[in-house]
Amino acid sequence: MAADNRKIINDPVYGFITLDYPLLLQIIAHPYYQRLRRIHQMAFAHLVYPGAVHTRLHHSLGAYHLMCNALSELKNKGIEITEEEELSAKIAILLHDIGHGPFSHALENILIKNVEHEAISILIMRILNEEFNGQLTMAINIFTNNYHKKFLHQLVSGQLDVDRMDYLTRDSFFTGVSEGVIGYDRIIKMLTVYEGELMVEEKAIYSIEKFLVSRRLMYWQVYLHKTVLCAEKMLVKIVERAKQLVAENGTLLSGSASLDFFLGISSDEDVIEKNIDKFCLLDDYDLTSAIKNWMFHPDKILSTLCRFIIDRHLLKVILQANPFSETYVQELKYKVMEEFGFNEEEASYFVITGETRNTTYNTSDERINILFKNGSVKDISQVDNALIHQTLSSAVKKFYICFARK
Repeated sequence: MAADNRKIINDPVYGFITLDYPLLLQIIAHPYYQRLRRIHQMAFAHLVYPGAVHTRLHHSLGAYHLMCNALSELKNKGIEITEEEELSAKIAILLHDIGHGPFSHALENILIKNVEHEAISILIMRILNEEFNGQLTMAINIFTNNYHKKFLHQLVSGQLDVDRMDYLTRDSFFTGVSEGVIGYDRIIKMLTVYEGELMVEEKAIYSIEKFLVSRRLMYWQVYLHKTVLCAEKMLVKIVERAKQLVAENGTLLSGSASLDFFLGISSDEDVIEKNIDKFCLLDDYDLTSAIKNWMFHPDKILSTLCRFIIDRHLLKVILQANPFSETYVQELKYKVMEEFGFNEEEASYFVITGETRNTTYNTSDERINILFKNGSVKDISQVDNALIHQTLSSAVKKFYICFARK
C-alpha cells in the first residue's frame, strides 16, 4: 500500500491508531471534520479537572480505533462482515459526533433551537456523501439503523457501543478520575453476534457490570459535577442574554460572523441546512472570544456573567435530592439584588434552578444481552446475583440552585 494511503496517529490513550484507506484520509482531512479539533470533548470540565482539555477529534479517532478492534474480533469469530461494511462502520463512528456545536451538550438546543446534534451529524454526512460520490451511503444507513445487519449500528450507538467505551476511557485518562477506568479491551474480546444482534459472551459479565458502574460514577463525579454544571448553566445564560439583546437591538457584535448569524435567528433544521457552512465555522473559540469581548459590553447582565466565566468566579452551587422551595429561591434573588444592585428580572440571570438526572442502566433503551455457553440469552440485569438490577434502571434526580455572591 502506498505511503500516502496510510496514516499513523500517536494517541496518548491507545498508542498508534492506523487509518489505512484513502476515503478515511479524505474524510479526516475535510474542513468539516477538522473543526472537531476546536471543540472540547467535555465543555467546562477543565475548570475542575485541568487536564480535561481533549477534543471531539481525539474522541472520534479513539472510537474509530475501538471500532477497528471490535470488527476485527467479530471477523475472527466467523461473523460475516464485508470489506464495504467494515469501511462503512468505521466511517459512521468517525462522523458520529460531527454535528456537535460549540461546547457540545452544554449549548444543545440553546444556540440553535429545536435541532439535536444527531440531526446535524446526519445532514453533514449526507453533504459529504454527495462530495464523495455516494461512498458514504452505507455508513449513513448504519448510523441511522437502516442497514439489515443491526449489530453494526449497535457498535456505533447502543448501551455498549464503542462511543461510550472510548469516552469513558479517554475522559477518565484526561481527568485523572480512576473510577472511570473500564476493561474496554476485554469487553471487545468478548463481543459476539447472535441472531443478528450484538451480544457479550458469558465470561464478560463482570467487565460489563464494571463498565456500567464506572459510567454511573463518571456522571456524578465528572460530567454532572456541580461546578461543571454551574459553569455550563452560566454559559447558557450568556447565550440567552446575547440572543435577547440581538432581538431587542438588532445587533451584538461578537467578533465572529458565524456566531452573529446564529445569535440573530430563531433557528431550526431548515436554517441549518441552508447555512451549514456557517455552522461548520462555529467552535469553542467563537464563544470564548465573544465572552472576552462581552466582558466590556454596556449591558450589565452580559458583562458580569462573561467576567465571572473568564475569571472563574463561578456561582455558588447547592445540589440536593428535593426541589428548592420558592421562598428560598426568592430569598436568594433578593440577596443578589441587594449585593449587586440588580432588579428582579436581572437577578433571575444570577439565580438558576433546575434538575439533573442520570440512569445507570436504562432498561427501556436497547439492552445489553449476555450469551451463555448453553445458547441462552439474558439481559445483564437478569443474570444470577446481578449487580446491575432493575432498581438501577430508574433515573437518579438531583435538584440544583446556582446563585451569585460577592
